[in-house]
Amino acid sequence: MSDEQAGSAVRAGSPDSAVDRVADFYGAYIDAVDDGTDDLGSELRAHYLTEDLRQRLAAWEEANHADGILRAQDVPTRWEVRYHDSGAGHLFTTVTLTWGTGPDAGHTRLAVQSDLSTKLISDIEDG
Repeated sequence: MSDEQAGSAVRAGSPDSAVDRVADFYGAYIDAVDDGTDDLGSELRAHYLTEDLRQRLAAWEEANHADGILRAQDVPTRWEVRYHDSGAGHLFTTVTLTWGTGPDAGHTRLAVQSDLSTKLISDIEDG
């Protein structure tokens, strides 16, 4: 979508919505990684993720030599967050990351869990 087309799109959010918080996190995190702003990515992780998830991501990243949030070494060209389900104090969203543009673009889906009481992201798995 070009900036001209995006100008007509409505964007909204609420700090009370766990889905919006996941979308806010992924949007800001991808911008920070793309800009090469290392401190901002870490600060966003500290603000949006549980301590337990941050520790598990560090272990995943050590083993896989990739960014655990994006499950990749590169930065996606597009992202999308959709509500999936909720229950037992958690909300589940599906994050779709797009790699590249045009008909050859690839997609990765991630299952993201948020704790409803804190709205913090508590798990990220390959979807």
